[in-house]
Amino acid sequence: MDAQGHGRDGDIDPADQWVFDPNTGNYELRLNPAGETAAAAEPHAAPRSTGRRRAPESEPRGRRRAAGKREPEKAAAPASRRKPKPKKSKTKKALYWGSGTLAFVLVGGSAAAYFVYEHLNGNISKVDIGENNAAVTDGPMNILLIGTDRRDGKGNEGYGDAGSVGHADTTLVMHVSKDRTNATVLSIPRDMITDIPDCESKQEDGKKKFIRGQREVRFNTSLGQKERDPGCTMKTAEKITGLDITHFMMADFNAVKSMSTAVGGVDVCLAKDIDDPKSHLKLKAGNHNIKGEQALAFVRTRHSVGFGGDLDRIKLQQQFLSSMMRKMKGNGTLSSPSKMWGLANTATKALTVDTGIGTVDKLVTLGKELGKINLKNMTFTTVPVVDNTDGATVLLDQTKAEPLFAMVRQDVSLTEVKQKEKAAKDKQAARLKGPKADAAEVRAKVLNGSGQTGAAQETLEWMQNIEGMPLTSNGGNAPADLDKTTLEYAPNQADQARRLADSMGLPASAMKEGTKDAAPRAEMTLTLGADYKGAGTPISAPAKAPKDIQKVEADDKNVCAK
Repeated sequence: MDAQGHGRDGDIDPADQWVFDPNTGNYELRLNPAGETAAAAEPHAAPRSTGRRRAPESEPRGRRRAAGKREPEKAAAPASRRKPKPKKSKTKKALYWGSGTLAFVLVGGSAAAYFVYEHLNGNISKVDIGENNAAVTDGPMNILLIGTDRRDGKGNEGYGDAGSVGHADTTLVMHVSKDRTNATVLSIPRDMITDIPDCESKQEDGKKKFIRGQREVRFNTSLGQKERDPGCTMKTAEKITGLDITHFMMADFNAVKSMSTAVGGVDVCLAKDIDDPKSHLKLKAGNHNIKGEQALAFVRTRHSVGFGGDLDRIKLQQQFLSSMMRKMKGNGTLSSPSKMWGLANTATKALTVDTGIGTVDKLVTLGKELGKINLKNMTFTTVPVVDNTDGATVLLDQTKAEPLFAMVRQDVSLTEVKQKEKAAKDKQAARLKGPKADAAEVRAKVLNGSGQTGAAQETLEWMQNIEGMPLTSNGGNAPADLDKTTLEYAPNQADQARRLADSMGLPASAMKEGTKDAAPRAEMTLTLGADYKGAGTPISAPAKAPKDIQKVEADDKNVCAK
């Protein structure tokens, strides 16, 4: 046997070197010359010229002969009653080899597996943003995905300002639902005018630097400019959306080229010819498989699609990401050890992440959670904006954006999802249905558990002066702050509760019905929570996305750029 594990005749199959040990549940690599061991262990077996037979797994190891020491053949003996093992098909051997290789990589006890783990860990670039959140949480998760236009690396000299330190050129907030059935991905336009909050950025020497915020600047200046790190971009995205973001992943130009190549190219569709001298993209209308430089040009182009602006480029990027996800799930990448190795090696080199997911095992843990999402329930959308007067930037469209953000904050999917515990949800929702009392008959005291000073009094004045509910009162501060607003009432107050819920825009989950009827003049208890946004602003998110917002569903293969 040579150093590569080949037999003398060169036909030892790799599958024969991996043996499943039922005692440990793992595959073991056995490098004994299979033919000679088998011949020594089974003297009654018929001689074979190929020498590929292996000792039966039931044979005690101590009885196996040393390689090369065969006993002389004995006189003919009664034929063995044991049926010969059927010869493995090539397909089955390939499966054995695949599972053996996967076990070899994943089981940390071997030197090779340790090398693989350390190699991938060494690829990962990390940024300490001052938070070390767990890789996965039990509730909804929000992850910031940043594509920076930093132009380091060979082959990137031709893209824009070669001296740029990088901006948040492409930014997406990925919201993963609590039950992992769906996800909403919000694209934040880079040219949207917003306020950047104060933040601390860890410098290369390890010291933290306080960076004062800015008012009314482009969103993309939240990264790189004035030495801001991705933590500053996270804080800016949180301020805009009201979401709690726990992790970020950042990639540059090289990542688009390497990742698209690693998955074997990404399928995209164009409704018309594109010839963009700025991005160097030249493609005919129709379907294309793109990778490398061409993939980068695709996600960078904007002058030859739509109105030639950043919002049209965002649509291209959403199409590209959706298609790449479908490719990874559909071409066997996630079940092939060799493809997984190539993708893992490429991805860990391409990404920069926060320290909370800065190791292979943490990324794998996060990846398993994200893998639970069905792509038909993943929706890409763009934060609603309106044109600014300067013609070069955009402004947040508050009227459309706030209902959209409210849906995401309250874990409401933009797609139809089969919800768990549907019967319980329907029963809860039924509390909002039925007759409503007149506003003048509503008796309720308002408690402030929102953490906002004066919220109870503000709400009381709105209820009495605007909604016509004079029989209401201020109950002061709640015993403790609450995340969600609640309305506690008795069964005989249900009509009053429905009226108040309708005025406040309360969700069904806020309705807490008791078991005993209340006295005739008893008050209900409305406790404001952290979801309170101001008197007259509905507490609950809309059941459906606002009209006219741009959406791309990740499993839609018929999206073509226009």
